[in-house]
Amino acid sequence: MSAAYSDLYIEQGTTFAATITISDAYGNSYNLNNYSASSQMRRSYYSTNTSAVFVPYLNTNLSTITLKLDSTNTSNILPGRYVYDAIIKNNNDGSIIRILEGTVTVSPAVTR
Repeated sequence: MSAAYSDLYIEQGTTFAATITISDAYGNSYNLNNYSASSQMRRSYYSTNTSAVFVPYLNTNLSTITLKLDSTNTSNILPGRYVYDAIIKNNNDGSIIRILEGTVTVSPAVTR
């Protein structure tokens, strides 16, 4: 499975959520039982520090993963452009699949 590409847009100081539906090469629901997920964003691919760590929620019945950041976390992200990806890990054999990647644009907040 190749990683899909999707750009995200986060408004600083707000609650953020993006849901990803996982399917196999034939468009069938992907079995997410015994998988865990993780996702990070950074200023660049080469940055050693994370700018944010998304909280992933897996719904094995719907084959979806929702990436979330609360308003406190988005308040602490400087406005600008970032890169991110999301991976799933098979907890049985340790194999890792990158399911999504792209850029994140964070717009600045006015109301605080």
